[in-house]
Amino acid sequence: MNRRTAITTSLVLIAGLLQSSGCAMFRASTKDVDPAQPQHATAKYDDTDLRVLTETVAREFLASPLMTRQAQPPLMRLGAIQNRTEQHVDTKALAERMRNLLLQSNKVQFVTEAQRDEILKEQEYQAKQGEKGTQVAAGQQANPRYMITGSLVEIKTDEPRQVRLSRKEWRYYNFNVEVTDLQSGKLEWNVQKEIKRQASKPLVGW
Repeated sequence: MNRRTAITTSLVLIAGLLQSSGCAMFRASTKDVDPAQPQHATAKYDDTDLRVLTETVAREFLASPLMTRQAQPPLMRLGAIQNRTEQHVDTKALAERMRNLLLQSNKVQFVTEAQRDEILKEQEYQAKQGEKGTQVAAGQQANPRYMITGSLVEIKTDEPRQVRLSRKEWRYYNFNVEVTDLQSGKLEWNVQKEIKRQASKPLVGW
């Protein structure tokens, strides 16, 4: 068998294989995956990190000395989580998921500071238009004792330039969470969680 015949035979076999498979390898496809299963497509912060970080911090806070000495569920305010990364990270989603986990424990209460303007509007409406005896009294909103704040920090390191078939990068994340006593201004609790991930990309691909 000469070279041309061998190449022709190989192409015929490949074409037959593609036809028999219905070209499935070239079709777009979707499937549901378990969000609880860790999955990282790149070294960047992703939904797996959001889930792991918030669950870990919430669990450790509920077991902290600050919580064990509380006679009643403390009232808290959710402050800002600063995004100190080079990515567009939705740190509000990070904070809200942590708040939801704490609320579900029934050991912590939160004020809805984001809805204060709406609450005031409703109270004003009830005072003017509501049925007597059923209005919500204004000026009696509960004041939080503690506030949660934090930050997400990123440090990226790239592999130095050299002859190689792939390029490596490392990303380090530090999630810092603080709980402050609003009466005394004291930092009552603090935790830091670290993630470091390596990823490599081929220099040629599609």
